[in-house]
Amino acid sequence: MPEDKSEVLQGTLDLMVLKTLEALGPLHGYGIARRIEQISEDLFRLNEGTVYASLLRLSQKGWISSKWGASENNRKARFYSLTKAGRKQLSHETANWERVASVIGRLLQVAPQR
Repeated sequence: MPEDKSEVLQGTLDLMVLKTLEALGPLHGYGIARRIEQISEDLFRLNEGTVYASLLRLSQKGWISSKWGASENNRKARFYSLTKAGRKQLSHETANWERVASVIGRLLQVAPQR
C-alpha cells in the first residue's frame, strides 16, 4: 500500500459500513466500498474481500440484512440494509468512537516536557 494511503484500523470498517448504509440506504458491497473511498478522498483503499468479510460479520450479528436485486448496470447484486439492531449498534459504536477520538485528540495536544 502506498505511503499516502491509510489502512483501515481494525474494528473501524464495520462502523464505516453501518454508517454508509444509514446515510445512503440499501447498497451492494461494491457501492459501499466505493462510497467509503469517496468520503475518505481515497485515503482508504478497500479491496472487496475486506468489505465482504465485514458484511458477513455484520450480517451474522443481525446488524444488516440483504436481498438480491439489480445493480445500476442491470447485474444481479446483493443489496445490504441496516436493521433496527444495526441502528442501535451504530449509535453505540459512534458514541464509543467519539469518546476514543476525544481522548486521542487531548493526548496529541499535550505539550512535551522540557
